[in-house]
Amino acid sequence: MSIKILYFASLREQIGRSNDIIDSTDSLTVLDAWKQATGMPDLLENLLVAINQEYTTTDAVLKDGDELAFFPPVTGG
Repeated sequence: MSIKILYFASLREQIGRSNDIIDSTDSLTVLDAWKQATGMPDLLENLLVAINQEYTTTDAVLKDGDELAFFPPVTGG
């Protein structure tokens, strides 16, 4: 299975890239994909997560071809 991962805003700067593509033969949750792509054991605090442009949770299971996005909360005035 192949998953495209996107990083947005300040997270992109922290990670040092805007995207990753990961391949796995095992079933992956959002958190599993985060760990595999970033090498970090836990999600950074307050990150939002979306699969195929719909908000989701870190225990959601990914499917082949999914687009997974991580981004900090949007703020503004």
